[in-house]
Amino acid sequence: MFSISRRQLSVLAATLALAACNTSVNEQPPAPELGSGYRTDLTPQHAERHMAAAANPLAAEAGREMLRMGGSAIDAAVAMQAVLTLVEPQSSGIGGGAFIMLWDGENVHAYDGRETAPAGTTERLFLKANGKPMAFPEAQIGGRSVGTPGVLRALEMAHRKTGHLQWAKLFEPAIRLAEQGFAISPRLHSLIAADRYIQQSPDMAAYFLNADGTPKATGTVLKNPALANVFKRIAKEGPDALYHGPIAEEIASKVQGNRNAGSLSLADLKGYTAKERMPLCTDYKQWKVCGMPPPSSGGIAIAQILGTLQALEARDPHLAIAPMQPLKSSSPAGLEPTPDAVHLLAEAGRLAFADRGLYVADADFIPVPVAGLIAPDYLAKRAALIGERSMGIAKPGVPAGIQVAYAPDRSPLRISTSQVVAVDDLGGAVSMTTTVEAAFGSHVMVQGFLLNNQMTDFSFIPEENGQPVANRVEPGKRPRSAMAPTLVFDRKSGELLATVGSPGGSQIIEYVSKSLVAMLDWKLDPQAAINLPNFGSRNGATELETGMFSPSLKQALKDKGHALSEIDMTSGIQAIVRTRDAQGKVSLSGGADPRREGEAVGD
Repeated sequence: MFSISRRQLSVLAATLALAACNTSVNEQPPAPELGSGYRTDLTPQHAERHMAAAANPLAAEAGREMLRMGGSAIDAAVAMQAVLTLVEPQSSGIGGGAFIMLWDGENVHAYDGRETAPAGTTERLFLKANGKPMAFPEAQIGGRSVGTPGVLRALEMAHRKTGHLQWAKLFEPAIRLAEQGFAISPRLHSLIAADRYIQQSPDMAAYFLNADGTPKATGTVLKNPALANVFKRIAKEGPDALYHGPIAEEIASKVQGNRNAGSLSLADLKGYTAKERMPLCTDYKQWKVCGMPPPSSGGIAIAQILGTLQALEARDPHLAIAPMQPLKSSSPAGLEPTPDAVHLLAEAGRLAFADRGLYVADADFIPVPVAGLIAPDYLAKRAALIGERSMGIAKPGVPAGIQVAYAPDRSPLRISTSQVVAVDDLGGAVSMTTTVEAAFGSHVMVQGFLLNNQMTDFSFIPEENGQPVANRVEPGKRPRSAMAPTLVFDRKSGELLATVGSPGGSQIIEYVSKSLVAMLDWKLDPQAAINLPNFGSRNGATELETGMFSPSLKQALKDKGHALSEIDMTSGIQAIVRTRDAQGKVSLSGGADPRREGEAVGD
């Protein structure tokens, strides 16, 4: 049991009523990155020693190059991040942030490289003079949206503990590619072509566009000597090269001198620190699932969804998610889940997203009731709300540990991310979700790399009806995220079983929970699990990936009261599963998302 004052209860009741009646809280943005087709040629990759997977083949190969040298999983992650900065600039880079889940063979570590709000920021950052929130592009494009980058500091922190190779060695593949050039991929070309703001940035236009303003064609070789020089400095000096000196000075100058100016300063850059957090690990049947704590909402939401499914099965074995084997369909994946499976996962997702919008923010600023939100007895009560028909819009629950009542956050997430996973020769593993927020971030380019627009992950509205929004802007605060890098272990043996994660904005939670259920409960190999059509609910309509579900499944969901929304769900899931047979032989199986252009490679 928990105690809460009468005043807190009255305020909370008003908040819950507001959340229930305010349907705009459930309006969701489209996919943060355009789709670029679905590949049907991917098969699970197998290895015995090590494996790396990333959203671009060049990045995956850079990771394997480090592993072949005897590098650790974090060594591979650093190399992959550097290459992704070059070849997938729309999604992540050294001008952004990341969350890292790391297994060193003995302990799980969670590293927070999330961007922070500059010291000069106020909670009115995204409000116009009339008090109304800005339109998203008005907030995104320019220096106003730039938070203090954090990914390099987080990688540095993790590398100091578990790196095997010298820091400088990790940047060699990226330096080589930046100097020699790489071919523009079909996906990068399509995103350049679709972006109407590149022309407003002279640096971006010179790099991505032809003289006549048209996007450079697929296959065009891009060289980036400026970024090569940045990497050389970082290789020699460490991350200090980005946070002090000429590069830092140019970052601050371009942010503050932009026509949509921000306040990021040299002091903000010099003062940034990554943080090691306590991993959020919960039991799910015979597995232990570990994810990121706040300021990510991903770890909490995944734990809630899995815990709700487990509570449903305990209540009624007929509600077990396990027997719901995927069936053949006409989708490119060749598989689709049963209507009951979609129903249960979507309903569990509604409950998790209702709580997420009310309670979760940067726990250094906001008292997040983490233990209460993932407590089995609380999730059992939430599971009892799931019936044969969809609940439509779920209300937030009342978990133990509430200290302050907040207004619901009505700001939808838009986030452009990338995902890398790796398992090394010693069984160490990493799952890192890394981001610059929206596609091409703030569109502020500094010496060949892009700066994030992570500030737009805060609520644009700081308060409502006199109540503060938990995820409002505050100086030094880290914006809430949906990123969900995840590690899975066998509870009995304690051995690593899987490393998984995905980009995709607030839909990340749907993608990762689907993949976990598919791998753990349905026993699919990682590639088949990733290929499975995406679905779920962010406490609005039940979302189905466009063109991937049969008419019979859709009708069955409608019969259960689901309002359906068929949308692009451009996940970028990467996963590696590690198993040991009766003779003790270890084998690895990896998969990459057919909706992007990555791959898994290993030896």
